[in-house]
Amino acid sequence: MRGAVLHAPGDIRVEDRADPTIEKPTDAIIRLAATCVCGSDLWPYRGIEEVSGPAPMGHEYVGIVEEVGSDVTTIRAGQFVVGSFFASDNTCEICQAGYQSRCVHAELVGAIGTQAEYARIPLADGTLVATPELPSDDLVPSLLAASDVLGTGWFGAVAADVQPGKTVAVVGDGAVGLLAVLAAEQLGAERIVVFSRHEPRQQLAREFGATDIVTTRGDEGVAEIKELTNGLGAHSVIEAVGTQEAMMQAIRATRPGGHVGYVGVSHDVQLPGDELFFSGVHLHGGPAPVRRFLPDLIELICNRTIDPGRVFDLTLPLDQAAEGYRAMDERRAIKTLLTV
Repeated sequence: MRGAVLHAPGDIRVEDRADPTIEKPTDAIIRLAATCVCGSDLWPYRGIEEVSGPAPMGHEYVGIVEEVGSDVTTIRAGQFVVGSFFASDNTCEICQAGYQSRCVHAELVGAIGTQAEYARIPLADGTLVATPELPSDDLVPSLLAASDVLGTGWFGAVAADVQPGKTVAVVGDGAVGLLAVLAAEQLGAERIVVFSRHEPRQQLAREFGATDIVTTRGDEGVAEIKELTNGLGAHSVIEAVGTQEAMMQAIRATRPGGHVGYVGVSHDVQLPGDELFFSGVHLHGGPAPVRRFLPDLIELICNRTIDPGRVFDLTLPLDQAAEGYRAMDERRAIKTLLTV
């Protein structure tokens, strides 16, 4: 099969990879209908995360089940399925508490690489969720978004305790931040403020439910949030970047007693204990337990209540994955969908 492989920073190649096979009786093999490039894929692409030898890429996926292992009971060949970037059994105590990304048997799908024609998905019964029927082609991008960026943005909103009638701020205008706006709107937020300097992203944020745009960053951006909230700060802030500046901006933009939901993959973030102590801010986040939300998100998408697939503003065939990475790296695209 064909699949995307990162050989070194900036060096993505689509090449022949071995066809996946059932390795454990709990596995499933899926034929990808679509896959995509994630913002977190840019960390190793840019050399910020170490690349040690050729690495298969991709952890977002939807497709048709081709084959299942002998122990798989709830998923069958021919179904269209959506899965999370973490495989989970969905039965352990941690999964049952709603944190499937920290399942005691969790496996990172990114190590398998789903920017490919086929993929082996471990723990299929606990990881994959089938759609009610084969979806129409126009629903595939939104279902693909549910595999990561929608589920991650939704978790960011839940972790930030977004409530009806409250004010929410979103740090980050990538796909996760934009879909955190959509989630906050669905959860009833009255005011949704997005930090963004990019007009096309601002427009999409408004269409997803943003009420205010702040174009400044750091302490200047925090001051604008305070001005919008009678000097108090937002009730909920979603951090969707993963840098030191973004995390501190999120904490400082939150009112005492408010909540920060952080879902940006953390890179060298260090929290000053004294400032955090006196902020009175709740912090919660980490790798999103996408599997927790998948049934509800699939229903919202299939009912056409939400259209998260609009974050894909560049569609390319799998063989042009390298251009998809370049476009996102250069901020010419919010998110690249790869057709298979």
